[in-house]
Amino acid sequence: MKEFIILLKNGNRSALLAALVNTIISILKGVAYFLTGNVAMFAETMHSLGDAANQIFVFIGSALSKKAPTKRFPGGFGRLVNVVLLFAVLIVGIMAYETVREGIDHVINPEESTGFLLNIIVLSISVSLEFTVLIKAMKEIVTTAGLKPRGLKLFTSSFTYLKSAKPATKLVFLEDSVATAGGILAILAVVVSECTSFKQAEGIVSIIIGIFMFIVVGRVFLDNAAGAIGEADLEMQGVIGEITMSDPDVRDIQDLTVIKEGEDFHVELSIEIDSKLTVEQVDKIRQRIAQQILTEKGVTDVIIEFDKDDGILNWPHSIHKYEKRKKMIEKQSTWKNVD
Repeated sequence: MKEFIILLKNGNRSALLAALVNTIISILKGVAYFLTGNVAMFAETMHSLGDAANQIFVFIGSALSKKAPTKRFPGGFGRLVNVVLLFAVLIVGIMAYETVREGIDHVINPEESTGFLLNIIVLSISVSLEFTVLIKAMKEIVTTAGLKPRGLKLFTSSFTYLKSAKPATKLVFLEDSVATAGGILAILAVVVSECTSFKQAEGIVSIIIGIFMFIVVGRVFLDNAAGAIGEADLEMQGVIGEITMSDPDVRDIQDLTVIKEGEDFHVELSIEIDSKLTVEQVDKIRQRIAQQILTEKGVTDVIIEFDKDDGILNWPHSIHKYEKRKKMIEKQSTWKNVD
């Protein structure tokens, strides 16, 4: 139990904040729906309930994924957050179905709701709170990317670097983007329904919110299914390849794999070196390269294997490095001739 509490302290804070905020919002919306019978409010209630449950699972999953490897699970628990998210999207999927179904029923048989002012107040509070959580998720995304943008650049940068965000933060960002947009649509539906005879507006917005929820479910499912299986990170692979090839003793890279384990990276590297090097020299090369790779954010494990140089260039950047060495040798021979 003590270990569990310690692990919870390392859970994703954006997910925890989002879970708390959406729990409060879902209670407010639920009370408003019970008093007014507004279908758009029902859709928003289901949406917030789904988000709250989802984000609680995400927070716990992100915390447990930090658990140290054991004899039974020597590879660690990094992918646990992906597995938890796969389970969590089922909840949102059920909520989305109910939201769409209720919206269709209201379009076919529109009913007039009451409590216009109460609905507007509750939805306005909800949008404000959800937007606050969304901003926090945006800041976490750009911070992870090593940036510090403000104002409108925060919005554009968060979308640009969304792919490289932590799984938990990405989910919070997607869900609260949809929640904020859905809340604004719900406000418009309530106003249209109150001021005109078009009572189907609430049902149509309920269907739209449900479809938005299905889109989030699909995106999160695909991302985390890949993560649970073990997805290679090509961007980090390129970075580590450059680091490795910059070492003067490395002749070529035979194989390089970077697997994303939840929020962390596991690196397996096979490099070619001069066969005349001693064991002590090879060990120093291993330590030097491993230390450099481990300075990259998120890299927690590096396995390096060595093989003799076969004279065949495999890694794309090896050719560039070979050309640079060739030019240096040519320059050195030119200087000697001049002397």
